[in-house]
Amino acid sequence: MALKQAPEYVAGHNLLAGKSVLITAAAGAGIGFAAAKKALEEGCRGLTISDVHAGRLEQAVANLQTDYPNVTIAGQLCDVTQEAQVQELVAGAEQRHDGVDVLINNAGLGGTRKLVDMPDDEWVRVIDITLTGTMRMMRAILPAMQSRQAGVIVNNASVLGWRAQIEQTHYAAAKAGVMALTRCAALEAAEYKVRINAVSPSIAFHEFLKKTTPAELLEELASKEAFGRAAEVWEVANVMMFLASDYSSYMTGEVVSVSSQHP
Repeated sequence: MALKQAPEYVAGHNLLAGKSVLITAAAGAGIGFAAAKKALEEGCRGLTISDVHAGRLEQAVANLQTDYPNVTIAGQLCDVTQEAQVQELVAGAEQRHDGVDVLINNAGLGGTRKLVDMPDDEWVRVIDITLTGTMRMMRAILPAMQSRQAGVIVNNASVLGWRAQIEQTHYAAAKAGVMALTRCAALEAAEYKVRINAVSPSIAFHEFLKKTTPAELLEELASKEAFGRAAEVWEVANVMMFLASDYSSYMTGEVVSVSSQHP
């Protein structure tokens, strides 16, 4: 019988030694913050995180800096729907860290709505943040990475890009778009030795998800996983670290599922 208990936390293995990292939507308690913490545990030389919430971003940076006082850690406000802010975020991180080695695109927005009840503005906002925001970040940073002939981008997709689920047409369409964006951009970037991959989590519990999704639905979805539980956010971040590291040097244009199937 599968166990619902989460495994012990996995310590860092210096996978990102000497690399600088930029992560969007990394304040709070979700996958983005878990990835930021993991990047530091994996030995990154510098870290910039962004978010749209000033107070939460400031607290996240303070928490990380307390544990890693000798690493340059910065927070920069950024709404990925605003091109000027995206350009400022990338320029700031590039200057601060003497080049960004790893970009993790974590910004996304979900919700629950049947298609027949979907207003245009809700559809457009989910697509704009989740898909177009990812594109904007990639478009902004690729010229610098390509000029250096080095760099890695890791996008956060979702198994809903493959699986069907009611009331998720906007989010599923956006995440399927992230998968296609990843594959096509990877081919364009390959000649410059820049790699682009994505993770595709099934379900990982965090506070924002709990606020936007009915508890009954979350428990139902978690129960269908092979281990009978949702992923810990750090379990998703672990796979991001692998894709960001040199251990995945032959991988590009891939979407790695971070999930388990029902037995």
